[in-house]
Amino acid sequence: MHPGTMAASRPEKTAIIDAAGAWSYRWLDAASRTLAQQARASGLKRGDTLGIFAPNGAVFLAAAWAAQRSGLYALPLGLRLTPADLGYVLKDSGTRLVYSSSALAGVLRDALGQLPGSSTPTVCEIGPAGDIDLANVGDGPDDPDPVEGGDMLYTSGTTGRPKGVRRPLTFAPLGDAADRARRLNALFDMDSSSVFLSPAPLYHAAPLRFSMALLRLGGTLVTLEKFDPEAALTALQQHAVTHSQWVPTMFTRLLALPASTRSRLQAPAHRAAIHAGAPCPEPVKRAMIDWWGPILHEYYSGTESVGFTRITTPEWLQRPGSVGRPWGCEIHILDDTGKRLPPGESGNVYFAGRSTLSYHNAPEKTAAATTPEGLATMGDIGYVDSAGYLFLTDRKAFTIISGGVNIYPREIEDVLRQHPAITEAAVFGSPDEDLGEIVTAVLETQQASGAELARAVCEFASAHLAGFKLPRRIDFRAELPLTDSGKVNKAQLRDAWREHPKQGFDTRKLRTPA
Repeated sequence: MHPGTMAASRPEKTAIIDAAGAWSYRWLDAASRTLAQQARASGLKRGDTLGIFAPNGAVFLAAAWAAQRSGLYALPLGLRLTPADLGYVLKDSGTRLVYSSSALAGVLRDALGQLPGSSTPTVCEIGPAGDIDLANVGDGPDDPDPVEGGDMLYTSGTTGRPKGVRRPLTFAPLGDAADRARRLNALFDMDSSSVFLSPAPLYHAAPLRFSMALLRLGGTLVTLEKFDPEAALTALQQHAVTHSQWVPTMFTRLLALPASTRSRLQAPAHRAAIHAGAPCPEPVKRAMIDWWGPILHEYYSGTESVGFTRITTPEWLQRPGSVGRPWGCEIHILDDTGKRLPPGESGNVYFAGRSTLSYHNAPEKTAAATTPEGLATMGDIGYVDSAGYLFLTDRKAFTIISGGVNIYPREIEDVLRQHPAITEAAVFGSPDEDLGEIVTAVLETQQASGAELARAVCEFASAHLAGFKLPRRIDFRAELPLTDSGKVNKAQLRDAWREHPKQGFDTRKLRTPA
């Protein structure tokens, strides 16, 4: 199934709702065919890469389906990438053509100015969705039978340049690549009657892949140009949303809304709130369950798609903190030597049984993420319990090594978020001449921050954490920086501390009697 199928059977059904209005399956099919024909006229052949530089909405999805139906790789480009990173991604991917919204074309051309002339892709500006010329769309000699393409995505990463992920294309007839659509149906009961809210940027893996799969099912997709907690609640109610997708920081922002705003939510159709991106802090998830009911579905996967776990609300209430059991794959926990660890012991999380992992143009990164036996990791640390449920401890890239001891920030963050003055926490290692790294915490609070609050937080943490895990430096922000997918940008904070390691409060001085 694909949008063309729906266009033939139910052409006027709404496919996409965005800031500009509602767009039917007739429009989506015709617009994607028009853009596919333009791509072919520009010289693109099956297996080439088509860049997309546009905000959330119908134009973005028409371009993505143009690639999908033409045997091309769709490369969504992050709107917050620096010109240097944007240029790097375009060059590394071998992109030959970029569809750009008119409003963003200037930014794109600045990035292209950093590339050698022979490497510069063609930029094709697309105006508003209603301006796409559909008059001449149709099948003909220059419009061959549509075949399946795919996506090419770059991991956001915590260090170094982004890594490209793409799978070999089969060029099967359009409609054959339905595995993700079947998974949405099997796990979340999504079908042609579903109304799906995606408040995160479509150039990230989960929002893009869920949205494309939903449109294969014939459902209706609601997109927000950017996440805003009150606008998201309004969309749930206004469009009778049945399914939605979130990251934990979005839940934190939703819960921070005034009680009067939250109490106005009336969304009886909303039956599945799907979340991923990072393990959800237990207090946050419990608060969301209390508010929305037992409709939360958590999963763990990644851009690499080497593994997938999921857990329902009833399961999670029995095993708080778990991200679920494997679905269509196997989990292996290995130590740093590659030895398999038994249930209950933390180690590197590897998967088997799904697609093989290969980073584009980066064999050394591929080798670092795979084992000779073909197991692959997405860089997380965790353990499985006796029933096979996975618990994530942290990202390996953020493990703090202080005095030769490994410290995992997530445990500390979960404790700090329980302090009544703290709404969000980021913990990482910052340089220290004696220990190598020390535990550093940057905390989001709406209260007056200073030494008194830092001392209170230290006392609170001391009741819940071993001494070597306590933050040695604490600082406060009215709002922590977020990535454009809605997660706390811990890498940005960590990098700033490496340049200026003496920021904030030294907690050893706070604990020293006057």
